[in-house]
Amino acid sequence: MKKLFLATAIAVLTPFLVVAPVNAAEVRIETLNKSGDQRFVYSPDLVRIEPGDTVVFVPADKGHNTVSIDGMLPDGAERINIGFNKEGAVTFDQPGIYGIKCTPHVGLGMVGLIVVGDAAVSDEDRRAVAKLPPKARQRMVGLLEQAGG
Repeated sequence: MKKLFLATAIAVLTPFLVVAPVNAAEVRIETLNKSGDQRFVYSPDLVRIEPGDTVVFVPADKGHNTVSIDGMLPDGAERINIGFNKEGAVTFDQPGIYGIKCTPHVGLGMVGLIVVGDAAVSDEDRRAVAKLPPKARQRMVGLLEQAGG
């Protein structure tokens, strides 16, 4: 009788175990005036996630926003636009390279990179980086190198 009950339980429950959804991850990126010896940074400034994961942008210090960098956004992806001093969450469904910046502090190098899936750095990404102010360009080149591009 116990064997019959166990066999029935396994037969009934196994389909639910196989099709149970995998929970997507949530990553937090803080906007900071200072981190270590660097000023005006995202922390972390490079994030690798999978499609379906969510990034929460946290205004740890005031005076920052987060927007997409022109040319560093996969085709068809929605632009990132988190307002000043606002917390915002973005779910990334489309694989690719997403460049982000703080509008008033991009000249001081406040940029970040989100890599979704197995994305490769494109020529369009490189052209977009070339248009950034010098300090932002320098930081982004370093982030792209870390990302494998």
